[in-house]
Amino acid sequence: MNDQKDPGFDALLSFAHTLADRSAAAISPYFRATRSVENKSRTEVFDPVTAADKAAEQVIRNSVAETWPAHAVLGEEFGLQPGIGGAEAEYCWIIDPIDGTRSFITGMPVWGTLIGLNRLDTPILGIMNQPFTGERFWSDLDGAYYRGPDGEHPIATRSCASLAAATLLCTGPEFFDVAADLERFEELSGQVRMRRYGGDCYSYCMLAAGHVDLVVEAGLHTYDIAALIPIVERAGGRLTSWTGEPATQGGRVVASGDRELHEAAMEILSR
Repeated sequence: MNDQKDPGFDALLSFAHTLADRSAAAISPYFRATRSVENKSRTEVFDPVTAADKAAEQVIRNSVAETWPAHAVLGEEFGLQPGIGGAEAEYCWIIDPIDGTRSFITGMPVWGTLIGLNRLDTPILGIMNQPFTGERFWSDLDGAYYRGPDGEHPIATRSCASLAAATLLCTGPEFFDVAADLERFEELSGQVRMRRYGGDCYSYCMLAAGHVDLVVEAGLHTYDIAALIPIVERAGGRLTSWTGEPATQGGRVVASGDRELHEAAMEILSR
C-alpha cells in the first residue's frame, strides 16, 4: 500500500502502465475463445458484456485498492468504488475494461482497455492498451506516445484545415439516439473526403497518431472518453462536446487533429 497523499505524476503513470499489463493478462485468455456473452441492456438494443470485461475491471479495482486506497475507481461494469474515507476522492481512476466489446466478441482486434485518471474531475493521464496486437497509446504531462511491434515513439496529430480533405471516423450511426443529431452528423460526414465506421477507442488513437482527422460520436459515457482526452490533446488535437465544452462526461463528442477543422466541424454539429 502506498500512503502518499500527493503522489508524483511519474508514480501514477508507472502504476497506470502496471494496470494495463495486469488487465491484459486477465483479458487475453478470452479473446477469440468460445465464451458466453451476456446482454446487460434492458431495452431492445444489444449491449454485450463478457467475462473478460468483468475480470479485467476487477483486477484493476483490486490493484488500485491495494496500492492507492484513497483513490476512487469508476468503471463500466461495477460503477463507482469510493476511496477510503468516504469523501469525494481527489483522484479517480476511470476504466472501460474492453472498449469495443462488439469487436471483441466477433474476433476483431479493434478494441482496447481504457485507463484514465482524473484529479478533481480533470483528466491528467490516459492509456489505451491493445494486448492482442501489442499496441499501447498513452499520455504524459507533455506529449502522447505509442509502443508496438515497431518500437516506441511520440505521436502527433496531423494538419488538415479543410473538411473536404478530412477523414472522419465514427463507431456507428446506430448510436445516435436523437434524430437531429444523426442529421447533423450526416451533414458533416457528407462534406468530408472519407467516412469509416467501427473504430471505438482505436479511432481516437489513430487521430492522435496522425492517421485520420475527425472522430464524431454521440451517446458516450465518461468511461468511454476520459482516458482518450489527454491522449488526443497532448498529441496536439482537440476533444470537446459538439458545442465546445469539456467532454469529460461523454455525450456528444468531436475530436480533431487540427484546430481550424475542429471549428468547422462544430459549426455544423452545434446548429
